[in-house]
Amino acid sequence: MTSSNHDTDRRDFLQQSVFGTAAAGLAIASTSHVTAQTVSDAAEPEVANDVDVLVVGGGTAGHVAAIQAGRAGAKTLIVERNSQLGGTTTTGGVSFPGLFDAWGKQVIAGIGWELVKESVELDGGELPNFTRVPQRHWQNQVYTNQFLYAILAEEKCAQAGVEIAFYEFPQTVTKTEPGWQVDCVGFGTNRRVRCKQIIDCTGGAEVVGMLGFPRLREEERQPGSFLFMLGKEHQPGKSQNQRLHQLYVHGADSTNSRTATEANLTGRKSILARVRREKKKLMHLQPETGFRESYRIEGETLITVNDYTSGRVFDDAISYAFYPVDLHTRTGVRPKPLKPGKVPTIPLRALIPRGSRNIIVAGRCVSSDRLANSGLRVQASCMGMGQAAGVAATLAAKAGTTPLEVPLTEIHALLREHGQIVPGTA
Repeated sequence: MTSSNHDTDRRDFLQQSVFGTAAAGLAIASTSHVTAQTVSDAAEPEVANDVDVLVVGGGTAGHVAAIQAGRAGAKTLIVERNSQLGGTTTTGGVSFPGLFDAWGKQVIAGIGWELVKESVELDGGELPNFTRVPQRHWQNQVYTNQFLYAILAEEKCAQAGVEIAFYEFPQTVTKTEPGWQVDCVGFGTNRRVRCKQIIDCTGGAEVVGMLGFPRLREEERQPGSFLFMLGKEHQPGKSQNQRLHQLYVHGADSTNSRTATEANLTGRKSILARVRREKKKLMHLQPETGFRESYRIEGETLITVNDYTSGRVFDDAISYAFYPVDLHTRTGVRPKPLKPGKVPTIPLRALIPRGSRNIIVAGRCVSSDRLANSGLRVQASCMGMGQAAGVAATLAAKAGTTPLEVPLTEIHALLREHGQIVPGTA
């Protein structure tokens, strides 16, 4: 069969299939065309990058860290093992991030807020009024179109000069004189990255673990959530009454590909059983389980729950956080709200693995005890950490030093320049 005949037969088959199932609601309304740019040396499996900053993990903290590093002038590469940026907000489906406000004012802004705000505005949605103190904390979470958010994040990376490598992950990390050599693997791709600084935004501090630095983890972890919708169409970002259904996956563990696979299979099997049992249509299903808890680093300092609930302002605070202590268990969750006026802060030292150089983390793997982490792990706080890590790594790369040795005044100044709200400063 010639290529021309094959294409014609395939098109006829698609049309017949669509027309035959139109009554069931399946139709291809239109087809448009775009052309991807040619990838240089696409046939070659070996790729090399020389960059200032390597961000590992493009989730809640990682994409913000990369955009910040790029905007601050660092040559930046971000590697992400999945197919899109955004992590919990997009792939995990928790497309109502928070909390950006506390007690009637905004406390977290910067790049993460820029993305959230633009995705809501582009979708025709509404932003909460932060001058009002809600009765329940979740009432000021921002309902966001997860699909718009993901592609806006890619656009901002491109505008900042950040290179993105999807479907790849580090296999080995080796110390070098100027920084690191990181060998990453994807299907059909072996990538060698030489960088001055690493920002580990993997959620479970996986690069930190590969390097042998100590990490903390509980024997029993909080359940993951698999998000879906039965019986009615889900309209992302449009309505606060359209929140997705949540399935707790107890024992969900993101330690490695095998444990993550088991969590996903368990969640999907349960949802399929529910569809059959309730005889409702499955209208929406996220691609994977959202994980709440895994490894945390043992940092140069550890944020305790008392630090968190008292609103301690650390000497080296680089960002605010705000959320109830929010530990999920088999019997559910009973958030413990912070007392009026209390706003926790995050110190730079909690992002630095103890005894390390030229590596910083951001996100839920921040050095903290379990109860403090249950509040710190939410999206707005992780975005703030990501931006701070992006600044610290960039300044360290430029100065030929390590993030902890960068003057705090320089970190604060660059954060303010890029729209972040810095604790304890005007």
